[in-house]
This record gives sequence, C-alpha cells and structure tokens, in this order.
Amino acid sequence: MPACKITVLKTMSNQDLADEYCQPSDSPRRCGRLTEGQEFVVEYGDQPDESFCDWAWNDIYKVYLTLIKGGSTPSMKDRNTIIACCTDGIQPVIFKLERIS
Repeated sequence: MPACKITVLKTMSNQDLADEYCQPSDSPRRCGRLTEGQEFVVEYGDQPDESFCDWAWNDIYKVYLTLIKGGSTPSMKDRNTIIACCTDGIQPVIFKLERIS
C-alpha cells in the first residue's frame, strides 16, 4: 500500500495579526503542537498519530489524498512531493508531503 511521509518544514507567527485580533498572550503565537523537523508516516486509509493537529490534518487531507493516489502538482520539481500548509492565519504551519511506496 502507498504511504505518505509528512514533514513539518516551518512554523510561522503573524504576530502583528495576533496583536490586532487575538486576546493578549504572554507567549509568541506559534503552533504549540508541531515543531519543525517533525515527521509522520501515514499509510493509505490511516490518519497521523494523535500528536498531529486535527485542524492541520483537515487542511492538508485533500493534498494527502491527491498524492497517495498518484497525483502531483506541476510546479514541484519532484512529482512525489507537494508543499502544503494549515489555514491558521495567526500561526500557520508549512508541511512537505512525500509519496513513499
């Protein structure tokens, strides 16, 4: 069965937007669940383990399905790789999804 390796490439913070729109916080606004360099391997039909953010999984799921079923993005150098992100505008996370068989 095909599988997909998901790597956290970058966690970001839009502190200016957090300052304007969010409740005050003592800490910088970055994802508290995922860290850069973290890797997850997801077999076809499975989900990442419970440490993966549900919000992020819902956001990248369609990219995962495209990749695992043999699809690709023309702009990528490697047709087995797609870069995607979660839709949290304050603290987005960038992922690399790689088809592995």
